[in-house]
Amino acid sequence: MTDKDSSSGSTNENPDRVSAENPLSNYQNALDNIVHQFPDSNPFNQQHKFWETQPVGQFKDVGNSSLPEGPIEQPTPLSEVKQEPYNLPNLYEWTICDINSDEICNEVYVLLTNNYVEDDDNLFRFNYSKEFLRWGLRPPGYFKSWHIGVRVKASKKLVAFITAIPVKMRVRDEVVKMAEVNFLCVHKKLRSKRLAPVMIKEVTRRIHLENIWQAAYTAGVFLPTPVTTCQYWHRTLNPKKLIDVGFSRLGDRMTMSRAIKLYKLPNSTSTPGLRKMELRDVPAVTQLLKDYLSRFVVAPIFDDDEVEHWLLPQENVIESYVVESLESHEITDFFSFYTLPSSILNNQNYSTLKAAYTFYNVSTNTSLLQLIQDALIIAKQNDFDVFNALDIMENEPFVKELKFGRGDGQLYYYLYNYRLRSPLKPSELGLVML
Repeated sequence: MTDKDSSSGSTNENPDRVSAENPLSNYQNALDNIVHQFPDSNPFNQQHKFWETQPVGQFKDVGNSSLPEGPIEQPTPLSEVKQEPYNLPNLYEWTICDINSDEICNEVYVLLTNNYVEDDDNLFRFNYSKEFLRWGLRPPGYFKSWHIGVRVKASKKLVAFITAIPVKMRVRDEVVKMAEVNFLCVHKKLRSKRLAPVMIKEVTRRIHLENIWQAAYTAGVFLPTPVTTCQYWHRTLNPKKLIDVGFSRLGDRMTMSRAIKLYKLPNSTSTPGLRKMELRDVPAVTQLLKDYLSRFVVAPIFDDDEVEHWLLPQENVIESYVVESLESHEITDFFSFYTLPSSILNNQNYSTLKAAYTFYNVSTNTSLLQLIQDALIIAKQNDFDVFNALDIMENEPFVKELKFGRGDGQLYYYLYNYRLRSPLKPSELGLVML
């Protein structure tokens, strides 16, 4: 259910452009326009033989308003779900990756660090920490059997990986049990073995065994058929390093000293009552998040246990801050961002790019602009090099005001076995996937 084989990419942001009037992304049925440019095939003349066999939105159906919204295929009796794993090529075997095991978690970490998502210029590769993997793969109610690996039979070396976690998703007024599928990774030397399709079928089979028939996934590549297309934006925190490693570049009329001045932030936050989230804040944050996410067409539904898991701060994984009213002591606002560094490839001076990614934010009494500026200040104080955001939810307005630069990369969101009548605007999506 996922084919995440492309990175968000670096940004070729020009600091001169960042400070000027940058046009933000304009959706305007872009998917329809792309598809209709290719009436006899599909976008970019690519054949998607695997995805054309799956219950996903197909390019040929874009714009067909007669198709019903909702499940594409109905559930089958659990007794009819394939009970045995799909066959792998003879040299390989399935394994369950127990992420609780230090040894296995390290194997997964090494596989992803050396083979997972890279930018188009091969300058950066995601470097998920072991703590991050355990956070991302062990939410309440997770299934160990959904953490799937492929090993070489002879050497037992882990060479491929795919995962899923359960989630309650609201689509308009319907609450749907789904899986979020992520971390599809195949060793670089085995990309020609066509392991990915059988891995996707296998994780789908295991999800079906739990009587779950829908899923959400993202990819940096264009497949049949996105429910929305989101743009990456990057806010420079350490301009000298970003330019030195090729993440950013200086414009023709920009000097390094001007760039440093342009991106300088205040020394301290400005929101009264701002503090780190604590365990006692979970019920209030859950309610804030529930009310906020109800505004969007597609969004997850979190309970207290899930909010505790996803948002309670963990060093080098997730940072969350709340605003506590000085008068009433109510929690009125919060913001969060997670830590996802990238390995810097082929650079003599630097090995790691420390990146923050905005997660879930709720603004009621404090403007979102002020909250995110405080998030930038905290990230800078904690030695982050860049702060990243997608233009989903209500993020688009603040990226312009706070000097984010438009990135090279786009992220496509997909639903498996669930059709929407028309693509969503990014601002109609309330889901963040890691």
